[in-house]
Amino acid sequence: MAKKHVPIKYTSRDFSSIKRDLEDYAKRYYPESYRDFSEASFGSLMLDTVAYVGDILSFYLDYQVNESFLDSAIEYENIIRLSRQLGYKYPGKPTSYGIASLYVMVPANASGIGPDTNYLPVLQKGSILSSNDGKNFNLSENVDFSDPNNEVVTGRVNETTGTPTHFVVKTYGKVISGDIVEASITVGPHERFMKKNLVGTDIAEVISVFDSEGHEYFEVEHLSQNIVFREVANRGSNTDTVKNLLKPFVVPRRFVVERTAGLTTLQFGYGSEDQIKSNMIADPSEVVLKMHGKEHVSDSSFDPANILSTDKFGVVPSNTILNVIYRQNNAEDMNVAANALTKITNSKFIFKDVATLSDSQVQFVANSLQVSNDRPISGDISLPTSDEIRTRAMDHFATQNRIVTKQDYVSYVYSMPPKFGAVKRASVVRDSDSFKRNLNLYVMSEASDGSLTATNNEIKQNLKTWINRSKMVHDTIDILDGTIINLGINFKIIAQERRNKFDVLNNATKTLSEYLLLYPDFGESFKISNIYSVLNSADGVLDTTDVVVVNKVGGSYSDAFYDLKKNMSADGRLISFEDNLIWEIKFPFVDVKGAIQ
Repeated sequence: MAKKHVPIKYTSRDFSSIKRDLEDYAKRYYPESYRDFSEASFGSLMLDTVAYVGDILSFYLDYQVNESFLDSAIEYENIIRLSRQLGYKYPGKPTSYGIASLYVMVPANASGIGPDTNYLPVLQKGSILSSNDGKNFNLSENVDFSDPNNEVVTGRVNETTGTPTHFVVKTYGKVISGDIVEASITVGPHERFMKKNLVGTDIAEVISVFDSEGHEYFEVEHLSQNIVFREVANRGSNTDTVKNLLKPFVVPRRFVVERTAGLTTLQFGYGSEDQIKSNMIADPSEVVLKMHGKEHVSDSSFDPANILSTDKFGVVPSNTILNVIYRQNNAEDMNVAANALTKITNSKFIFKDVATLSDSQVQFVANSLQVSNDRPISGDISLPTSDEIRTRAMDHFATQNRIVTKQDYVSYVYSMPPKFGAVKRASVVRDSDSFKRNLNLYVMSEASDGSLTATNNEIKQNLKTWINRSKMVHDTIDILDGTIINLGINFKIIAQERRNKFDVLNNATKTLSEYLLLYPDFGESFKISNIYSVLNSADGVLDTTDVVVVNKVGGSYSDAFYDLKKNMSADGRLISFEDNLIWEIKFPFVDVKGAIQ
């Protein structure tokens, strides 16, 4: 008689359930063939083996399915790859920007009433300055010590006559974090969509790419983009006020930069050199109006950033050597506190008519260079967490490279390329008091110790340029510093019986301090009820009897005072904050204090 088959239980996916189903199946359909199912039997070995394999296959099936979707993926690298499909670019290691104060001592002129202008040098772009802990910064522009706006004070005087013999000249220069690295990459035969990895971690920016034939390759946002804007020296009459002009250039040789948590890759297209020799520049009128004798006009679009007639995504280099110059950070955290940039690693001076000057005096001026920073140098932030990447990727996809809503602004701020710096938190608020009802963009950066700090002007200027690319024409926006409200927490707990109260208190304080290490967002409420939950979950805590939130003001804390009682909810569960305010536990292991009963 034909054997009757029972439906397979597809819901059995772990070791125990699979083994149980196999054993029931064997007992039902092979009762005379095998009866020994004891743990030491051969049959039990076979059932265990099959259940073991089934459990492993079930685990990896679930794992692969979870890692295929952005909202369920766990591994950091997979989240980055899935976010890239939505158009989000992983920022990598951001750049720190700041202003350095530079000093040189210059001999006095013959009259002794001012410095000898012949010895006022120009400190060249690319000079390397370092902080006390070895973080390197590059001077991003030439610094002219002969500028009449520079500060000049007496440096040395003749002890006999009191006449000044040397003057100290102070000026300012913009600095940017990282070391300049040059690398050579050998490229073989033509390869479609070739990828080349750069050596090193914490690469902030790819500065230039040239092949051995002298052809330059340009970085673009995406490979289908073939128009870039470059600075061209202004030859007009207004060169004093406008030194450079932005001009569009067609770039058949181009690449995009792809970043993961520890790797930076150059991605090229798949075009060949032969296509450059042909006429690839498309006529916009032919692109938009392809009538060809038809009596109607089809609906066609024209992208001003894509005017090449080829669709090969750019020319890929072949049989050559790529010379790549990039900027790489030499520390995990490139933020520097005020007055910490003090070392001269490599200075490059230019003196006017150096042949007519005294070599000893020129060397004296060069050796007298000193540097400091009156304000913190910031911009580098800790890498976004998995949840932050998910949220930013979905928000970025919704913006569609245009800024309309408030959330579009916030998402666009976070997507600014890391070479321009980065902000830790951002919020957009409609200014109801303004006549034109403009927008206020509040931003906050991360300090060298990991706490929140004001964003410096250089990053704000880069942010302004970045936003202007895609914002609505009629939108007016002001970029402002958000206000930090520093908080402290005092709590009281009850320990479980027969537990060491000292250990329980330390454990509760540590648990709450670690919980408060996460940064809130602008306008996010402080939930006192969560503090009770965290403390009650700590090992050895029976109950939390009281939690008091205090405002830390002055000294190492923010000067902003906030009335916590006035802004506390009626049930005492949370404290609300306005959209331009962000609360912070600046020193979690100091500002969290407890008592135990």
